[in-house]
Amino acid sequence: MGALEGRIAVITGAGRGIGREHALLFAKEGAKIVVNDLGGSNEGEGADTGPAQEVAAEINKAGGSAVVNTEDVSTWAGAESVVQQAIDEFGGLDILVNNAGILRDAFIAGMEEAQWDAVIAVHLKGHFAMLHHAAAYWKAQSKAGDQPNAAVINTASGSGVTLPNPGQANYGSAKAGIAALTLIAAEELERYGVRVNAIAPIARTRLTLATPGMGSLMSEPEEGELDLFSPSNISPLVAYLATDKCPITGKVYAVQGGAISSLSGWHDVDTIETDGPWLIDDIASRLPQ
Repeated sequence: MGALEGRIAVITGAGRGIGREHALLFAKEGAKIVVNDLGGSNEGEGADTGPAQEVAAEINKAGGSAVVNTEDVSTWAGAESVVQQAIDEFGGLDILVNNAGILRDAFIAGMEEAQWDAVIAVHLKGHFAMLHHAAAYWKAQSKAGDQPNAAVINTASGSGVTLPNPGQANYGSAKAGIAALTLIAAEELERYGVRVNAIAPIARTRLTLATPGMGSLMSEPEEGELDLFSPSNISPLVAYLATDKCPITGKVYAVQGGAISSLSGWHDVDTIETDGPWLIDDIASRLPQ
């Protein structure tokens, strides 16, 4: 019996890259999958049903169970339809993996409004829209006396939580927001039997290879060498976080190469205090640099 036997999962952005590997591993471990992917370009332009269909076909051919969804998760109605398809096709929803994403890199002074809006919409709004509709379903289950054992795994990035990357103000802001959303959702949804975690992955995908400086760090290995930067090396952590036995919630994990690290957010490093009102000159002389 697989680690995810009988569990029902929605995976967004599952047509290529890391999302594709999530879907294949989840299916191998016994989960039923809604394979969601709009099929757009790196920049989120256009649409193509092919990637999602190919992944679902590969899963079904191998004896698994998958259906295709090509809705745009950055829209409220699109996200709702993905959740509803899982319920209609498989009878429920146990796992949500938010993975869909795009890039529209530009330096701040030259970034256009559309570049900002598109990235925030797909990443941050897309994560929230999916989470909202899944949470509403799980809340209704819990209120009806059928307490879920559900899991959400969001996709943050080092660009937003550990290593600010010039040229990615939109992407990094969205990913930092996703990390914060994860912690808030973990607090809110625990009462309904839902665990919420996030990963900040680095793997060889079309998005990371399009990021300046990243391609050289993740070159193809020599024949016969272990490929630690393969997208497939990310998915086992996500699968574990999705199992019904996993107790973890409210965590963000960096996963890259052969390392998994638990991340911590903003915290006190140095503090200055006063017994009276703050004075500008006092702050100037004492504030840690």
